[in-house]
Amino acid sequence: MHDNSAQKNSPSYRLAAQDPDFILGDSTRGVRFMLEYQKAEDLLRARGIVSTIVVFGSARVREGNRWYEAARQFARIASERGGALRNGEAGRHHVIATGGGPGIMEAANRGATEAGALSIGFNITLPHEQEPNAWSTPDLTFRFHYFAMRKMHLAMRAAALVVFPGGFGTLDELFEIITLTQTGKMPPVPIVLYDSAFWQGLLKLEGMTEAGFIRPEDLSLFCHADTPEEAYARIVEGAGETWTPAAKDSVQT
Repeated sequence: MHDNSAQKNSPSYRLAAQDPDFILGDSTRGVRFMLEYQKAEDLLRARGIVSTIVVFGSARVREGNRWYEAARQFARIASERGGALRNGEAGRHHVIATGGGPGIMEAANRGATEAGALSIGFNITLPHEQEPNAWSTPDLTFRFHYFAMRKMHLAMRAAALVVFPGGFGTLDELFEIITLTQTGKMPPVPIVLYDSAFWQGLLKLEGMTEAGFIRPEDLSLFCHADTPEEAYARIVEGAGETWTPAAKDSVQT
């Protein structure tokens, strides 16, 4: 029998799904993009996640900071009252979802966990590796390569958005959701900017209306809140009747 080891050891002979050089190559970028969507989608469905409350904010704040503690308290309130503790045929509603990292993200995942609820962490691979925080539900802690797919998962189940003070990433995520709602690419959802003094000092958007770049009514796409209780009340008020979770669901985590 002739030696066929060269053929068997050739990269071309590997099964496509088990060939890292092929899977991670330039021509399969679309496949990887699809896989990042499908893996998270399958796990979210397995846990019955119907809708989320997305919490954004700086990764640089630490425990004891007033914004950290407010995000923690808000997530606990929202998890206890919003339906995240209910797991029946209607699924889990208004589950806290964050970018999965430190700072405000950690605080929100922590508050949900302290309420006994599930919470989601949509982490991202960065040049300076971002570790997942220790408070998101382990089997709902994801890691993405593509920012676009991460943003899609953050947006597609969002029933509300609460944005705490943050940097460029926070602004990017905020304006992504505002743009999607303004253009009708996603249904309108309550968007709450936490700490009115910070946001009103930072965002001078009236100049955009005066220049005709946005409509005056576009400024009503978001509102402000200054306490965790007020932030949750703003969400319920903005969502109207659609917010009430199904009363028949049983409490089970």
